[in-house]
Amino acid sequence: MVVVSLPADAYKLRGLSPRAFQHPADRAATAALRQIPYLDQVVRRLIDLGYERALRAAYLGAAVRLGDRQLPEVWVLHREACNVLDLRPAPALFLTQVPVTNAVTIGATEPIVVLNSETVALLDDQALRVVLAHEAAHVLSDHVLYGTALQILVSLGSNVRLPLLAGLPLMAIRSALLEWWRAAELSCDRAAAIVTRDPLAVCRTLMVMTGGAAAERLDLDAFMKQGLDYDEQATGLDRVSKLLVQLNLTHPLPVRRTHELLTWVRSGDYDRIVAGEFPQRGDEPSPREEAAAAATHYAQRVQDAVTGLGESVNDVGQALGDWLKKQQGDR
Repeated sequence: MVVVSLPADAYKLRGLSPRAFQHPADRAATAALRQIPYLDQVVRRLIDLGYERALRAAYLGAAVRLGDRQLPEVWVLHREACNVLDLRPAPALFLTQVPVTNAVTIGATEPIVVLNSETVALLDDQALRVVLAHEAAHVLSDHVLYGTALQILVSLGSNVRLPLLAGLPLMAIRSALLEWWRAAELSCDRAAAIVTRDPLAVCRTLMVMTGGAAAERLDLDAFMKQGLDYDEQATGLDRVSKLLVQLNLTHPLPVRRTHELLTWVRSGDYDRIVAGEFPQRGDEPSPREEAAAAATHYAQRVQDAVTGLGESVNDVGQALGDWLKKQQGDR
């Protein structure tokens, strides 16, 4: 048996608040979701109805739990990432046979991280650190409630007809959650840079995951130039992005992610956090400040995700409230 453990002097950002690395789009989109009447209650009800258990069973039934006897070199990278973010306990880590480079975190009450087999096959240790830190940041940032609801809705599919879900505006909920998730991804890219202390490693990992070829066969400078081109030609790509949103895009465009990350690094926040200057958990801004941020940054995108389907936020809230009342009446 291979024995692995964390070094005694492991780099740790004790008490790090996720607000330290939260992207304004994430903050705004989260606040905007909370303004949709009854959404939180409906999300929690979906989990209570057993859809989370079914989703977890589907993952775990075709996955291997990693640990000190199963790919310990990957497991220890996961533990190290959680240690840096001062995330305890570390979520369980699983590996599943999927030929697409990706990972996912699911579970609102007891999160788990699932790596696709292609992720481990293609990425080197530093790139795996990036992916694992990104997933750990989802847990630290409390993305798991909405994220698990989104996974449930994506797994159910848009054409599902289940009696328990009758009356729910599923497409509107999913569209709003997808808009929020894309914003949340930008926060976790920042966290991955903090954990690895190498923002270029995050950019390189995004390039490899996008192109599907090992890093030595690709040119990072050319890929980062795409990020600059994205900014310079934002008007045209915004139109493409809106089309892709309608096609259930779950992640921001990779070139946008590199551009957003490096813009943040240049702002100086990255250096301050790595040097130990960051807000502590418990020092998060008040809900009033969060609402103000939503009014300033990106919140309209969540509302547009709903209204783009021909429904208003109030109409969606009314449908959610009616569904909850029906659930209570059926008990």
